[in-house]
Amino acid sequence: MSTSFTKGPSDPTVQPVPASVIEQVDAADTTLSNPKRAVIALGANLGNRLETLQGAIDALEDTPGVRVKGVSPVYETEPWGVDPASQPAYFNAVVVVKTTLPPSSLLERAHAVEEAFHRVRDEHWGPRTLDVDIVAYADVVSDDPQLTLPHPRAHERAFVLAPWHDVDPHADLPGHGPVADLLDAVTRDGVAPRADLELRLPE
Repeated sequence: MSTSFTKGPSDPTVQPVPASVIEQVDAADTTLSNPKRAVIALGANLGNRLETLQGAIDALEDTPGVRVKGVSPVYETEPWGVDPASQPAYFNAVVVVKTTLPPSSLLERAHAVEEAFHRVRDEHWGPRTLDVDIVAYADVVSDDPQLTLPHPRAHERAFVLAPWHDVDPHADLPGHGPVADLLDAVTRDGVAPRADLELRLPE
């Protein structure tokens, strides 16, 4: 008598599992056991800027599949691309996260966090309650128009590079090299550390 538990081809409960499903499951398992490192830039220049940045950090931490591993010091930055007198200065910070979310899902979450703080996208370079930008995701380089990785202008922005370097001095920006070298190549004019302010890692 056979002890095999393999069901024969005549068994009506046996359905072949599509290869695409197996690939998705395998990919999910790999992702879960191997979280990716992502770098997210935060900026706010309306309302209680420090409180908004902390709220964004806490919201990211509350996201399933995301853990905040590092939070930079706060920088105060003149508005980018406009007359500095035309709108309030920004508070900027960078957070380093470990995530099992793919880039597209992390972007959706970033937009949801912005919207929770009533971000309005009606004016290019306009003031905003909150900006949440994915700067880099592992070593991914992508020109997807929905999410270009790494961020196409991060390498020339001191308000991203300076706080990122503070939280991770040995970081590399994929395709551009060490953050420390990139920071040396840009001006820090209008980008000032605020040692009197502090953002905390979520508990």
